[in-house]
Amino acid sequence: MAEIDHIVLGARSLADGAEFLERHLGVRPQPGGSHEGVGTHNMLLGLGPSCYLEVMAPDPNQPEPPHPRPFDLDDPAVHTMLEAEPCLIAWVARTPALDAVVARLGPRAGEIRAMRRGDLSWRLAMPPQRQDMDNIVPALIQWDGTNAAKRLKDSHVRLVALEAEHPEAEAVRAALRERGLEEAVRVRKSPHARLVARLKRPDGVEVALTSG
Repeated sequence: MAEIDHIVLGARSLADGAEFLERHLGVRPQPGGSHEGVGTHNMLLGLGPSCYLEVMAPDPNQPEPPHPRPFDLDDPAVHTMLEAEPCLIAWVARTPALDAVVARLGPRAGEIRAMRRGDLSWRLAMPPQRQDMDNIVPALIQWDGTNAAKRLKDSHVRLVALEAEHPEAEAVRAALRERGLEEAVRVRKSPHARLVARLKRPDGVEVALTSG
C-alpha cells in the first residue's frame, strides 16, 4: 500500500525556502544536501516519523543538468511563480513495491532512477510531464532501508491533509487509485489545478501551503 512520503516546497533558493517556513510555520528546516547530476539541493523538515517536507531549489554549485530539473523547476511559469515566493510544487508517495507498480503502469509511471546521498539511498519513478496532471499525480519512491523521515528532528509540525483540485478530477482519482493512493488525497473538481497541504503548527495554528 502506498502512502505519502513527503511534500515538496519549491524555492528560488534554499535561503528563501527556509525563511518562508520559519515565517509561516515557526520552525526552520535542517540542512539536506545536493542531488548530484540533477541540478538541485534541499533542506528538510520532519513532520513525524513517516513524513517530511522538502525544500527544493536549483543548486548554484552544480552545472546545468542534462535533463530538466524535477517538478518543473525549470518551467518559465514555475520560475516566475517562485520569484514571488516559495510554494508547494509536488508530493512524493512511498511504496514497498516500486518494481511491481512500474511494471503494471508501464510508461505512465516513468523510469526508475537509483539515487544516493551519504548513507541514504532510494529509487524514484517520476511520471512523464503531462501525465503527472500538473504534479498532482506523485512520483513514487522506495527507500533502501530507513526512510529519511525517521532520521530527521521532529519539528512537531504535522501534515493534517493533502488536497488536490483539478479540472479532470475523475482522471486524477483514477491515477491515484491505480497507485493505491485513493485514501491519501482529497480530490475535488476545479477550473484550475492546485495542490493544498494543510499543516498544523506546534502552537495548534493551521497553515495551508498551496501550489497556486
